[in-house]
Amino acid sequence: MSELKNAVVLLSGGLDSTTTLAIAQRKDFEPYAISFRYGQRHEHEIDAARSIAEKMNVRRHVVCAIDLRQFGGSALTDDLDVPKSSSVEQIGEGIPITYVPARNTIFLSFALAFAETLEASDIFIGVNALDYSGYPDCRPEYIRAFQDMANLGTKAGVESNAPITIHAPLIDMTKAQIIKKGVSLGVDYSMTHSCYDPAEDGRPCGKCDSCLLRKKGFKEAGLSDPLFETAT
Repeated sequence: MSELKNAVVLLSGGLDSTTTLAIAQRKDFEPYAISFRYGQRHEHEIDAARSIAEKMNVRRHVVCAIDLRQFGGSALTDDLDVPKSSSVEQIGEGIPITYVPARNTIFLSFALAFAETLEASDIFIGVNALDYSGYPDCRPEYIRAFQDMANLGTKAGVESNAPITIHAPLIDMTKAQIIKKGVSLGVDYSMTHSCYDPAEDGRPCGKCDSCLLRKKGFKEAGLSDPLFETAT
């Protein structure tokens, strides 16, 4: 059996990033997970990421602290209400107020630094450009641009024979396809956390964009979401 290649996986504790972690492992990478305490509204996703990393036998899991509340500008990092809707069809057009300015650029930069210390040329991120909330830093052209920058602006990119690759295996998949893929890989979605505005005990609100898109995905996949009593 060939030796596993090191890879950095961005792990938020959510459905998409957990599926991405499982995909990286199936592709025979040794994942090193990185999560962020960035001033978001709650700690539940960090707790989920820790539990997932432990259960999935991640070699090392780093939680980085960045205080994006100093800038605000998002319902996730400022004193702004998280938008709620009764259905996916009611989700507004354009870039929503839950967009955190430059978040994926910041996160990927940290992941890139981590990868260099591991002599890893592969970074996995669970962005998706189909069933998502319209964030500009989830698009294929953004991922390609960041990969180009990574290979121009790092020692590893300039000197290594293995160029840095940003893997976004979910980018062209629907939420239902992502869920089916995860189930086939044995992902335990009961451990994941997706809600932008959960109750104090972590129960999902069921009405924010993230909850609605998650519920839509499980329904279209013909499966029951373990975070809700019944599939809706």
